[in-house]
Amino acid sequence: MSDWIDVAPEDAFPPGAWRAADVDGTDVAVFNLGGRYYAIENVCTHDGGILTGGAIDGDVIVCPRHGARFCIRTGEVLSPPAYEDVATFPVRVEAGSVQVRDARWD
Repeated sequence: MSDWIDVAPEDAFPPGAWRAADVDGTDVAVFNLGGRYYAIENVCTHDGGILTGGAIDGDVIVCPRHGARFCIRTGEVLSPPAYEDVATFPVRVEAGSVQVRDARWD
């Protein structure tokens, strides 16, 4: 089981913002969408490029390299050239800090 990793203080993480975090060697992107937090692996399943830096449209992130689209809330791939979903991660707010962890191996 991985430990919870501090991403940012909640009061410094406004709606519409995102932060990257290293979670046990995995690059994770954490997003604040309308006051709710979501985390996905920060890697496009098409070619391994990072997703952050791509356009965000509502709850969708567009890979900046080739335009694959992913749902930030669910990790679901929404358009080619990617065909595999990205991993999602649990997020919580604890003592005023937004935290994430990798629960895939629990």
